[in-house]
Amino acid sequence: MTKTLWIFGYGSLIWDPGFAPAEVRRAWLRGWHRSFCMRSIHFRGTPEAPGLVLALDASPDAVCAGLAFRVAEPEAEEVLACLRARELVSDAYLEHQLAVTCEEGETFEAITYVIDREGPQYCALDLEEQARIIAHAIGGRGPNRDYLFNTAAHLTELGLADPDLDWLSARVRELTR
Repeated sequence: MTKTLWIFGYGSLIWDPGFAPAEVRRAWLRGWHRSFCMRSIHFRGTPEAPGLVLALDASPDAVCAGLAFRVAEPEAEEVLACLRARELVSDAYLEHQLAVTCEEGETFEAITYVIDREGPQYCALDLEEQARIIAHAIGGRGPNRDYLFNTAAHLTELGLADPDLDWLSARVRELTR
């Protein structure tokens, strides 16, 4: 029997998974927090003017809310290849199988992309500095602020609001008036 493929989304995968999931569940990942700790040199910035994108950063007491996507078995290999091409484009993320718990209480392993703290794209910036960068960065997939606004809005819509993303959204709007 083939193992079911689950993908954990905590950022843009929530609103743009790039595939049609067979099932979607609200889920939580313990020991990690969502953070704009990855410099984006492709999609939301450039090598000369990096933007910031979300990554999961290890934090023992943290819990990250997101979505778990089940991939239909016949599509698993193709979906995983597409996700790897998208998420591992610059080697800033590491691919892990981590235990997520869905709202029904079931726990299962899901492919999860976390930041490589040893990599050159890792950064630890305060929220104000993040807002300044996000307000002005633009990359191959458009303005960095659109990524922030989309992610924050979808999390709120799902009942999974993130206070840091809400603060950043408000601050970036102030900076871009």
